Amino acid sequence: MNQKAPLSEAQSLHARLTVIDGLIVSDFGPDIFRDMQKGGITAANCTCCIWEGFTATMQNIMQWKAWFRDHPDLIMQVKTTADIGRAKAEGKTGIILGWQNVSGMEDQIGYLSLFKELGVGIIQMAYNTQNLVATGCYEGRDGGLSDFGREVVAEMNRLGILCDLSHVGGNSSRDVILASRQPVAYSHCLPAGLKAHPRNKTDEELRFIINHGGFVGVTMFTPFLARGTEATVDDYVEAMEYVINLCGEDRVGYGTDFTQGHEKPFFDWITHDKGYARRLTDFGTIQNPAGIDTIGHSSALTATMLRRGWSESRIEKIMGENWVNLLAEVWGE
Repeated sequence: MNQKAPLSEAQSLHARLTVIDGLIVSDFGPDIFRDMQKGGITAANCTCCIWEGFTATMQNIMQWKAWFRDHPDLIMQVKTTADIGRAKAEGKTGIILGWQNVSGMEDQIGYLSLFKELGVGIIQMAYNTQNLVATGCYEGRDGGLSDFGREVVAEMNRLGILCDLSHVGGNSSRDVILASRQPVAYSHCLPAGLKAHPRNKTDEELRFIINHGGFVGVTMFTPFLARGTEATVDDYVEAMEYVINLCGEDRVGYGTDFTQGHEKPFFDWITHDKGYARRLTDFGTIQNPAGIDTIGHSSALTATMLRRGWSESRIEKIMGENWVNLLAEVWGE
């Protein structure tokens, strides 16, 4: 009689964990959903708005609603932290609908309540450039949070939508942190202390968000890692360690920024202002750190953390429990 080989310590631990990826922007569909399940992803913040306006964002959410209906064995929608627990118990991946820009609401604050009802739980205040609310990290001048933006932050607080600052400029980020009555987050960023880059956050910025009750999710996007395309999963975990040393282990998580399945047109779109205007940056070759090539290899993070001497309690926090605690604070459920 054939018997399965016993699970390694890392595999066994990973299978027990609540694993939350703070940002995935892959070419979603059943192949990605199966890989999420393979990788043991309990829940993920999945992008459904970057440069889209109201109508296109609604169409994206309509597509997600169809996927929830057509693939109930693989994915389910997450609106509360109880849903995350249910996804874990049922062996599915919970999908948190998130935006990487406020463009989906256009200039209508009232739309936010509609999107909250549809399940949008995380919204980034700007994506790389200027919008009606705030300034992105690639703008030459950061004018900070607009007065309209202050109204938007207040409404997001009221509704229980997490303010994300990953692609937001320094002045605007500081303004949002101070204006928000709830914790805010960098859902997917890296430290400038390891590599100077407009998308990376300085030690001062990382401490500031934590000192005001916020949260830092560490990304693995190789253009922002010190060794670029030569980076490995160890380099990624080393970046996490750098952030933990600055911020402590209770308000740090991870957000890979997996772009799995996308081709050149997508990267052209996200590296131009509004998707079509001036070029903002050139990533060159997009390659994930060796050892975590796909979402299905997410258990490599747990294995690397164990190998580097992390305690199980720290691994539990960084791989997901800290995200659960943050979302419970913001969502109120």
